[in-house]
Amino acid sequence: MTLAPRTTPTTTLLRRGALACGVVFGAGMAAVAHAEVVGDVDTAFKLIGPDHKIVVEAYDDPKVNGVTCYVSRAKTGGLAGAFGVAEDKSEASIACRQVGPVSVTQPLPKREEVYTERLSILFKRLRVVRMVDPKRNTLVYLTYSDLLIDGSPKNSVTAVPIDRGTPIPLK
Repeated sequence: MTLAPRTTPTTTLLRRGALACGVVFGAGMAAVAHAEVVGDVDTAFKLIGPDHKIVVEAYDDPKVNGVTCYVSRAKTGGLAGAFGVAEDKSEASIACRQVGPVSVTQPLPKREEVYTERLSILFKRLRVVRMVDPKRNTLVYLTYSDLLIDGSPKNSVTAVPIDRGTPIPLK
């Protein structure tokens, strides 16, 4: 005789919640760029755990072929950094460049988040937002960090002018 696991309203709710989270997370990540580490430099020695460092990451804009952005940011080391519970600094710098022929895969919204990364275990995130300046046919990228309630005014901006022969399609 085989006993089937008992389904309760709580387990059903948990399963549905997990499924919903997976769908939302998967859909949210579909259009977001993924960073590749270009390199890093140590800024402070830590006896236990990794050193504090500055990391340079590259990511290709998922909707604009031929544009790559480079973001440098502080990464906290030590034991807290090793276990992923450290809160990284809010400062970041960005430089985006045309690295090949530019083509836009689909019409772009006037403003769109293209990259986000967790800077602390709970609520702090680094964000990169793409803005379109149609008058100048230019893509503007802004990086900043935010918290659940309050963010940091520290930011960095860069622009990638696109040849007038390649107009940027807007939504």
